[in-house]
Amino acid sequence: MKKYLAEFLGTFTLVLLACGTASVLGCATDNPDAAYFMTALAFGLVIVAMAYSIGQVSGCHINPAVSLGVLLSGKMSVKDFIGYVIAQFLGATAGTGVLALILGSTQSLGQNGLYEGSIVKSLAVEVILTFIFVLVILSVTSRKEYSKPAGLVIGFTLTLVHIFGIHFTGTSVNPARSFGPAIFVGGEALSSVWVFIVAPLVGGALAALVYKFLVKKDAEAN
Repeated sequence: MKKYLAEFLGTFTLVLLACGTASVLGCATDNPDAAYFMTALAFGLVIVAMAYSIGQVSGCHINPAVSLGVLLSGKMSVKDFIGYVIAQFLGATAGTGVLALILGSTQSLGQNGLYEGSIVKSLAVEVILTFIFVLVILSVTSRKEYSKPAGLVIGFTLTLVHIFGIHFTGTSVNPARSFGPAIFVGGEALSSVWVFIVAPLVGGALAALVYKFLVKKDAEAN
């Protein structure tokens, strides 16, 4: 239960602070201003903070796509995977609820949106970005000598992914992070949320397959 609680708290914090930054600063996907880059940085900084606080408890997945990648790479049980995902979705929902309460509005909560109204383009962007993100996580956590800087590497990678991806979809790479805001905002955010659940899971699964083929045996040998 400690692991599940850690995942709940981590995802809660991610949504509250990172999506909250996007909401408070008015981050716009078509305007790469200071708010755009501060939002990208906020997502990365939350990951760094959580990695060095709850990482020793749960591994700091705080993302169902990451948990799926870890599961498929043989690093966690199905039971823990289910527990992690439930905790992550509950944490994201609770984080969004608190954010909506603080802001006094449900109009802008860092929700994702389709790029140019295209499901195909949005799926492609999210699959690719999640693939990169999860592959980095699986690789950097596979060697003991990388354990100390791992949180920084993962946080900077998420920042980079957001710098590129916010323009297109607002950047999800995390089904729970997208689900929470979508159910509060409703409308188009809710009707298209399946894209931001399916695409990251596909990207995470592909990352696990590539990791097992390219990296895992070499990491274990060392």
